[in-house]
Order: sequence, then structure tokens, then C-alpha cells
Amino acid sequence: MKIRRVLATAVALAVTTPAALLSVSPAYADAKPAAQTQEKQSKPTIEELEEAAAAAQKAYDKAAKAKADGIIEMRKTLDELSNGTHPLAVALAAAKQTAEDAAAAKATADQAVTDAKAALEALPGTATEEEKAAAKTALAEAETTAATAATAQTAADTAATEAGKKVQDARVAAVNAQSVLDKAAEDALAVKAAADAALAKAIKEAEEGEEGGDCEPELDLTSEVTGLPDTLVAGTSTDFSLRVTNGSDRHMDEVLAFVSVHATDKSGLKDTEKFFRLQWSTKSAPKWQNADADDYIDGVGALKPGAHADVKLRLTLDKATPAGNGLAFFAADFFNEDGSCGGAPDLDVYEFDVKAAGSKPGKTEDVKPSTTPRPGNTGTAPQGSASGTPASTGTNGSLAATGSSSATTPIALAGGAAVLLGAAAVFVVRRRKTGSDA
Repeated sequence: MKIRRVLATAVALAVTTPAALLSVSPAYADAKPAAQTQEKQSKPTIEELEEAAAAAQKAYDKAAKAKADGIIEMRKTLDELSNGTHPLAVALAAAKQTAEDAAAAKATADQAVTDAKAALEALPGTATEEEKAAAKTALAEAETTAATAATAQTAADTAATEAGKKVQDARVAAVNAQSVLDKAAEDALAVKAAADAALAKAIKEAEEGEEGGDCEPELDLTSEVTGLPDTLVAGTSTDFSLRVTNGSDRHMDEVLAFVSVHATDKSGLKDTEKFFRLQWSTKSAPKWQNADADDYIDGVGALKPGAHADVKLRLTLDKATPAGNGLAFFAADFFNEDGSCGGAPDLDVYEFDVKAAGSKPGKTEDVKPSTTPRPGNTGTAPQGSASGTPASTGTNGSLAATGSSSATTPIALAGGAAVLLGAAAVFVVRRRKTGSDA
């Protein structure tokens, strides 16, 4: 008997990018953040998911149009700056002309000084005092004029330099503004793809006629990842570990770890199985085994109160993996012989960057879960740890957290959207299955 988290993963994908705000009505801005709701929620209906998908499509269309309009405006600005018709380009041309005129005036003044000195030196010995005084006066006046011309040239050169800087700054600003529009369109596309995937999963499960499971939330059954770097390079492998901890005061007969990895780039969600290969091993099953994209990992076994088990994981990226982002989802569920079952109501989300094959990863750090931390343990403290709940941190890239205690973060403002998409309704989204096909 297992709980299926497939739709929960698709739903979580739909709310893990900043552009999620674009896909919901502003009316949701005052809604209570989903991260603050730990109790069971009603399952989102297909109609609600259709509305979310339609809103995501509308947001993407709007972002795509803004991007297209921005390209036109950017090209217009750059052309005007280059051909001299832009106001800043006109001002630069005028400043350059003033600088040239000032340079010519200074050259003329300097020549006048040279001529005045020569005239003074050329006076014959028979020159009168009046003639000598007149020559000296002419030289002094020429030197004064030259000094004034030099000051004017310096000021004109400075003005021309500043005008040139303004033109260059305008070019950079135009390109940067377009980059913002490009990123907004990419984010909106990712949200649209995730919302469509969530809807497709819901429709598929409805067609299969599965009924909702009745497992209970267990906040003290935690899963914590260590050793997963925040940057991976296509064509390489990385080993990390997952620790599953029973922080409750009850014995759990069978504990399973849920793992899901997804690749995404500017075009949206990718065919994960084509680019990512995930393997696992445990103390009881030391040989590396392949893990499906959205599935449970056996091998944890039973856990006593306060006990934990470690799962070794290896993620291999195909050389053709496009540069973009990766998302890894983790959770743990338990199943007892008396029929009771449960697990964490929310998936822990870990976000990392993906670089193209041959790139240098640079300085990396272990990623932290970007989900909001759950309440503290209510049962027995895990062995070797003060708490079985991973600490929460912010995101390190183009993706946002699925929940936050701060009302100023994007997902906190879009809490109603998270509820709508079912991020806090994992238990009614996952399905119970029996037999060998579970």
C-alpha cells in the first residue's frame, strides 16, 4: 500500500517560481498563506485547476506581448542613439561641437600670445618707452585671453564627456529593461507549463477513477537532504544523501522516501527522464538502483520513535541537459500493519542551477529547502539532532519559495493561489494503491 504524490509534485511545480503571482487574481493577495495551513484541505477540483491554467495562460500571453513590445522599443531607442536623432544623441553632438569650437578658440589665443612675445622681442633698441609699454600690454592681454580660452575648453571637454556617458547609459538601460521583460516571459512560461501539467494529472486521475486516500498528516516524519550542490553541470554526476527521521513518539512499521526531480529551462518543463537519472542505495540495499522520476524508494524499513535512516542518492545529468534550473522534491510516508498511514503534508523543495556541459560550476554550496519550515516536533526528539525539520532558507535563483512566514514574499502574497493549486492538500491528492503495482 502506497500513497501517490505525483499530482502533488506537479502542483508544487506550479507554485515554485516568482511568476506564480502573474497567474492568480489579485483577490488572492489577502488570502492566508498556504504555509500557515497544516490541516487537510479539500481536493482542488478540475474546474479550479482549469481556472488556474487559464490564468497562467493569460499571464503568459501578457508577458509575451510585453516582451515583443519591449523589443520594438529597445531597437527604436538604440537606433535613435546611433543615428543621432535621440535627444541625448542631439545633446552629445552639440557638446562635441562646443568642445571643438573651444579648442579652436584656445589655439587662436595661444597663437596670439606667441605673436605678442615675438613683437616685444623684435622692438629695436631705439624704441620709445611708449612703444615698449604698448607691446607689453598687448602680450598681457593675449595671455589673459589664452587663459580664458583654456578654461572654456576644459569645461567644454567635460560637458562632452558627460553627454557621451549619458548616451552610453541610455543604451545599457534599454538593454537591461528588455532583459527584465525577457525574464518575466520565461517565468510566466514555466508557470503555464506547470499549471497545465497539474491539470493534466488531475484529469488523468479522474479518468482512472481513483478515490482520495485517508492518510493523516505527520509533521514529525521528516526528510532532510545534505550534500546536494546549488549548481550542477550537464554531463556530470553528484552524490548526496537523504535522512529520514521519525521524530514522533510512535513506531512506524514501514517508511518510504518519496523522491521527484524535474528539469526546466526558459522554454518550460523538460522531459526529465531524458536528461536526469536518479539512483539510490541504502545500508540494507547497497547496490545502486534506479529511481523513477516520481516514485517511492524502498529500503528505509521500520523506524522506532526518534530513529532515522539514511538513503544515498546519485543524480546524473545527461550531456545534452540544457542550461536552466532543477527542482528536487522529497518527502517521507509511513504505513502500519493496522492500516494507518501518513506523512508530511508538504513536499520539501530543493532548487539548483544547471549549467551546460563543459561549464565550470564555480564555488558551490549545499542547497537548502525552499519550503517553509514546519512547526517544531511534538514527539520524541530524533537521535543526533535537535530537530528533524530542515531549516528553511530563501531561494538562490529565478525560483521562489513555496511558502514563507513573511507577507512580503511572492508566495506569501499568493497564498490563496497555493491553496487553489493544492500545495497544502498533499494527502487528498496522493492516492493509496495496493498490490505489486503500488
